[in-house]
Amino acid sequence: MAGVVLAAGAGRRLAPLSRLRPKALCPVGGRPLVDLALDRLGAVAGDLAVNVHRHQSLLRDHLVGRAHLSIEDGEALGTAGALGALRDWIAGRPVLVTNADAWLPADLRVFIRGWDGERVRLLTVTEPARADFGDQRYCGAALMPWAAIRDLSPVPSGLYEVSWRQRHAAGSLELVDHRGPFVDCGTPTEYLAANLAASGGRSVVGPGAIVGDGAVLERAVVWPGSVVAAGERLVDAVRAEDLTVLVR
Repeated sequence: MAGVVLAAGAGRRLAPLSRLRPKALCPVGGRPLVDLALDRLGAVAGDLAVNVHRHQSLLRDHLVGRAHLSIEDGEALGTAGALGALRDWIAGRPVLVTNADAWLPADLRVFIRGWDGERVRLLTVTEPARADFGDQRYCGAALMPWAAIRDLSPVPSGLYEVSWRQRHAAGSLELVDHRGPFVDCGTPTEYLAANLAASGGRSVVGPGAIVGDGAVLERAVVWPGSVVAAGERLVDAVRAEDLTVLVR
């Protein structure tokens, strides 16, 4: 089985954090989201690939030697187009796909157990307000047989639009309900929530960050190498390099 991390999203909703670095390199619990995604796949997939678009040099430097990189120049290809661009690398294998921007501390060995190798299988959560299929929302892990990949083209397109919606209507899409934690790190509010969920509610201070004497952190995230001044009070906020994002 091959593993693919989808990491080429523009991250517009996560701005201004995503202006400093790609969403996949934003840390949750002190580690970049793309590293957490590679960990999820590494337990079950032999070869790993990551697609990249914005901030290519940062992701290249971070991932060198750790995964096959699919570079998307020009327009981003979307989730289906990304797999289309990787068809020669996938080369007939089934693929376990995960989204880099999902905080999903799940053992995917459980997710793939008993898979028939023929139907597309998605990991979902029950969330009627944001559902994709009935009351189920896709939460960032998909099993794709080669038959569902071989005809995908490397053009901008989404898996929901070109594959999953039709399969669901035909009754050939398998949904597995995930009962564990999951946060889509799409916005600063969700990103902060993922960090607090990862830490058990404590503020998260990244490696190499400096917190001055008397500083107060409440439900805060401090990126690696960032500084909180002595006596400063940081509440419901993300300190990212020289940027402070308040979450209200």
